[in-house]
Amino acid sequence: MTADEEVLLAVHTTVAHHDDARRLARQVIRDGLAACAQLEPIESLYIWKGELVEEQEIRITFKTTRQRRQALMEVIREAHPYDIPAITATPLQDPDPAYERWVIEQTQPKA
Repeated sequence: MTADEEVLLAVHTTVAHHDDARRLARQVIRDGLAACAQLEPIESLYIWKGELVEEQEIRITFKTTRQRRQALMEVIREAHPYDIPAITATPLQDPDPAYERWVIEQTQPKA
């Protein structure tokens, strides 16, 4: 494994409904693309089709590796209920070594 593959990431997206968040999180974790997912309610305000939208959403944060980022983002895009989902990735700085090993182990491609 190279140093680049070992970098941990938090990949974020939002969905409108808790059921959609759980469905997407389960799929990603079962596929081994993330070690875990955190779901949290948020309030979002944005312009969509010329109108100001204010709504409750669920933010999903997936913990993964740089090696699995592209495949994870593709699954999110394909399974996401939004026309244009927000998908972002943030490097995790100085993770605890035991946690880092666990995330890497959980996201290793299955033979």
